[in-house]
Amino acid sequence: MPFFYYFDPTVIILIPGIIIALWASINVNTTFDKYNRIPSRNGLTGAQVAERVLNHHGIYNVRIERVSGNLSDHYDPRANVIRLSDSTYNSTSIAAAGVAAHEAGHAVQYAKNYQPIKTRASIVKLCNIGSPMAFISLLISFFVPVELSSFFIYLAIGLYSLATLFQLITLPVEFDASNRAMATLSASGFYSETELSGAKKVLRAAALTYVAALISSILSLLRFVLIATGGRRRR
Repeated sequence: MPFFYYFDPTVIILIPGIIIALWASINVNTTFDKYNRIPSRNGLTGAQVAERVLNHHGIYNVRIERVSGNLSDHYDPRANVIRLSDSTYNSTSIAAAGVAAHEAGHAVQYAKNYQPIKTRASIVKLCNIGSPMAFISLLISFFVPVELSSFFIYLAIGLYSLATLFQLITLPVEFDASNRAMATLSASGFYSETELSGAKKVLRAAALTYVAALISSILSLLRFVLIATGGRRRR
């Protein structure tokens, strides 16, 4: 039987998400590169900025370490460590200040018992398992008897719903961390309005990648639902 007979037309629904995710990725890289070339007048490195944000909130027990990679910056709540990438740790750029302050913002969220980030942390392992298992379940539905395929499709929907929930919770967490970062940088008086504007643009571009991830996740979930309700051609 011709291969195109098995073509799943619902895959088309994923295209907008792919385009948006690609645009968001290009945007965050170009924005970071632009402001990574502009040094701040105060000469503070990313590591120093992160430390000042923490101290501003009365936090003194979080380590700041260097990690290899580009834009691999993150806060590890298990080790209570902020890890800043090569492009951030020793850089005095406006971009590095924004990124470092953002990661310190996550540490502040934990210190202040910000509930959304704790909720996200509590489901991250389950979501990491659920997302790949959803695709495996969907794949199995193509090869099992028709009377069993619906079970695997609905299982895929349930599993992928966890991934979508994770992305949904991630949005307020990331926006809040950026808001805390910008508020602290502004209150510090170390940066001019122009510099603050540049740092904000970097963080806004980074936030859009999470918006793109949520849109892609919703479209994938919608695709599963369409398949479950007869949106693809049966064998």
